[in-house]
Amino acid sequence: MTALVCPKCGKAASGSFCQECGAKVGGHFCQECGAQITATAKYCNRCGNRISVSEHRAAATATLGGKNLPWWIAGAAMFVLIVALATQMMQSGGPSIPTTSQPGGGATTGMPPDLSTMTPVEAANRLFNRVMAAVTAGDSTEAQQFMPMAIGAYERARPLDNDGLFHLSMLQRTAMQLEAALETAEEILEDNSDHLLGLSAAAKAAAELGRGDIAAAYYERVLDVYESQIEQDIAEYMDHTPITDNLRTEAEAFLGGR
Repeated sequence: MTALVCPKCGKAASGSFCQECGAKVGGHFCQECGAQITATAKYCNRCGNRISVSEHRAAATATLGGKNLPWWIAGAAMFVLIVALATQMMQSGGPSIPTTSQPGGGATTGMPPDLSTMTPVEAANRLFNRVMAAVTAGDSTEAQQFMPMAIGAYERARPLDNDGLFHLSMLQRTAMQLEAALETAEEILEDNSDHLLGLSAAAKAAAELGRGDIAAAYYERVLDVYESQIEQDIAEYMDHTPITDNLRTEAEAFLGGR
């Protein structure tokens, strides 16, 4: 049997970790003869020893604790962000989500809609709804599948009104396209520098990009114009009341924490 050597201290090693310094030797090894095996092997290809369940668990732990861990964390973080934004949008009274009946009274998002029969904006809104429906159902696979389609649909539907731009910025933030989300929010502000949803989207994107001074400037603007803006009959403010109702508190909290 070929002796294993710890890559850190140079001492002889016989398992997955060095008994001398604790460094990971690499791979997964048979506990009987020390031969390297795959994480899914049932028997050692050198001595025939049956690999125990505990050894497979150790291999899986090593995989999750190694190079793949950042992707698991990023995926989990992204899904949490999607859920948070979806909940906010579903409470905002936005466009209704199409459902189809199931035997027994259930409901699902059903088959993808025929986008060819819709205007570009209708198609974008329907895909947006599809993403939110998938998120609400806890279907992260479908949410991730339809996210780029929804973003692309809004891009193709340009020029967008301020509500459409706000939806696009939210989708971009959810997909962690933060630079694009900030640019889209600033498009709203080019049309109306006091637009509360534009200020909110720009502040959040800037904050997530680590640009605290820019985020603070947008939040300060929120406090300056909040009363005058909220009194106006702007449709998207009413469609997104959970956001606009809490925006002043959000701005004060951000500025107070600096």
